Amino acid sequence: MSHVVDVHTVGVRVPLARRNVDRIARAVLRAEKVRRARLSIAFVDDARIARLNRQHLGHRGPTDVISFALPDESEGLVGDIYIAPGVARRNAAEQGIPIRHELTRLVVHGVLHVVGYDHPEGPGRYESRMWARQEQLVRKVVRRPAAAGTRPRSAA
Repeated sequence: MSHVVDVHTVGVRVPLARRNVDRIARAVLRAEKVRRARLSIAFVDDARIARLNRQHLGHRGPTDVISFALPDESEGLVGDIYIAPGVARRNAAEQGIPIRHELTRLVVHGVLHVVGYDHPEGPGRYESRMWARQEQLVRKVVRRPAAAGTRPRSAA
């Protein structure tokens, strides 16, 4: 099994250690039985993620996470994941959960998208197969689970 996870911060503070981001991403890959993968996870500011959101998805404004799966048979699964800690911070405050928990959810969410999961837009996302798997994995990798009944409104 070969998993390479590169973690970058691009001009932002991230209250989740790189080694934890790496650990979380690798845990998702193992849980999904991905044998070979190369992931780049970049934490970026709101302006950068807003540009990516507009250029690639046609949406205005910043979002919390954007993922791209890149076909590359020689490397196995290859993907780029962009996470906006500023958006995550606001979402966590709105939900009353720790920022580290929200960032964990976004790492899991991004990796699941690269693996091939998807969800509908709107309220149906919370009942989707992807959301159920995401929350199962978040509970597995988070050291302190979220308060019971917490329903996150984040994770693009």
